[in-house]
Amino acid sequence: MVVQATLMLFGVFFVMLFAGVPISVGIGLASIVTGLFSFPADIFALMAAQRSFSGIDSFSLLALPFFTLGGNIMNKGGIAQRLVRLARLVVGWIPGYLAATNVLANMFFGAISGSSVAATSAMGSIMNPLEKDEGYDPNYSAAVNICSAPTGIIIPPSGPLILYSITAGGVSVAALFMGGYLPGILLGLCVLSVAMFIAHKKGYRASTVKEDTPKIKIIIDAVPSLMAVIIVMAGILLGWFTPTEAGVVCVLYCGALGFIYKELSLKNLYELLADTMMSTATILFLISASTIMSYIMTYAGIPGAISNMIMGVSSNKYVLLLIMNVFLLVMGMFLDLTPAVLIFTPIFLPIVNSFGMSPVHFGIMLILNLGIGSVTPPVGSCLFVGCGVGKVTIDGVTKYIVPMFVAMVVALFLVTYIPGICLLIPKLCGLV
Repeated sequence: MVVQATLMLFGVFFVMLFAGVPISVGIGLASIVTGLFSFPADIFALMAAQRSFSGIDSFSLLALPFFTLGGNIMNKGGIAQRLVRLARLVVGWIPGYLAATNVLANMFFGAISGSSVAATSAMGSIMNPLEKDEGYDPNYSAAVNICSAPTGIIIPPSGPLILYSITAGGVSVAALFMGGYLPGILLGLCVLSVAMFIAHKKGYRASTVKEDTPKIKIIIDAVPSLMAVIIVMAGILLGWFTPTEAGVVCVLYCGALGFIYKELSLKNLYELLADTMMSTATILFLISASTIMSYIMTYAGIPGAISNMIMGVSSNKYVLLLIMNVFLLVMGMFLDLTPAVLIFTPIFLPIVNSFGMSPVHFGIMLILNLGIGSVTPPVGSCLFVGCGVGKVTIDGVTKYIVPMFVAMVVALFLVTYIPGICLLIPKLCGLV
């Protein structure tokens, strides 16, 4: 029963995936085929309807569209430009400073928007023309932007961490958020170190730009944008509002900034709302379909069978973590982050619980691992957006992405095997 259900479920899913069928549809069809094999048709129809509704009937899930809208507003509301100017002020003395600016700006912007794709698009559109004017290789510029963007889903607030919290059965969002700071910074520094090494070899210079604006004014202009993070995180930690309510506060605050900066109008606000609605509908459909798949997997005993198989390889937790990381790195090349979180959390979480790994630590490891997948073909969302914005080809950026990818994997294994990187701040805050 278990073997048949596993082969049928994942066989149909991967056939659909390689046939170019949208992932959410592939998950739904694979679940339907396996469900009809496992249940009478009338019972399965009722069960699927109940499960698909219950999967999205969650107040916590409302945080996702609000943070998505907040990120969209930041992209169009003049916030990104101010963060770039601040980043250039901080790292302008470094050779290849525009690449360093890109990394730092992605960390700033990701910390506010919680979206690696939004960071890739926003920072790429701003930084690429500047780097082109100073003679940077466009492929190098695009690679730095692509590989530094995943910091946005680790440094809070983070939509994927909220999704993991719900999928894992209510792991503290506040603990996940606070645990994401050091791993996100570590990931950014690893990418930055490789980018600076390449910049040195290519002979890129430090900044020669003479700012007409006083340094203090650049800092003051950026403070309101950075305050978004402080308001959101302080509100969650102090219990002023839930993560969902924090998303609303983020939208209102960033929307007000956009209108104050005169970068936002009612017309483009409508367009941002429409874009958010479309992306949210896609995510909710995906979650709904994945809920049916998760139920069928549980009913058929698939997570337990996979767990036993992995545990049968070794009882050493370090070996098990290595196996999981390698598996997730490979699967991250073929699956987008959202369905991967929904599929693999119920499979791997019981395994790590069995040897005492904190669910907060595992959640950050999982999201960081799958975030690395967003820079790799054939499904990497940051890769395709970054190449599109930078007007370069995947072949062209690959030679620069490979060493940065290695640095990102180094960061992943440091986070995996040194729990304190994830758990230090949550422990200091009394959250774990």
